Amino acid sequence: VKVVESGGGLAQAGGSLRLSCTASGFTLTYYTIGWFRQAPGKEREGVSCISNSAYSSDSVKGRFTISRDNAKNTVYLQMNSLKPEDTAVYYCAADPLSSVLVRTAAREYEYWGQGTQVSVSS
Repeated sequence: VKVVESGGGLAQAGGSLRLSCTASGFTLTYYTIGWFRQAPGKEREGVSCISNSAYSSDSVKGRFTISRDNAKNTVYLQMNSLKPEDTAVYYCAADPLSSVLVRTAAREYEYWGQGTQVSVSS
């Protein structure tokens, strides 16, 4: 089981980026996929997750959208209206589906990618 993030980079405030989380060794539809971020000196924060439903935290609601392309075995995080405070390393995580549809704690996920840097300039 492996997940790989891509799509990070540098954006200006108000701009957009799309992150991808591509799975290998398993089928995404049977897993909950979460996006997390960690800024320097801060704890890892749950941003969005998708299982049978999608969830986004209050800090990104209305700006970030999580979606899944089953044919590509990939989950996306579309990030619009970016702010400097969105600057962080973004991680994709996976864990088998359970009765808990919304999982925002890092401890709830077993498989993690290496992370991709997102930097937003003001």
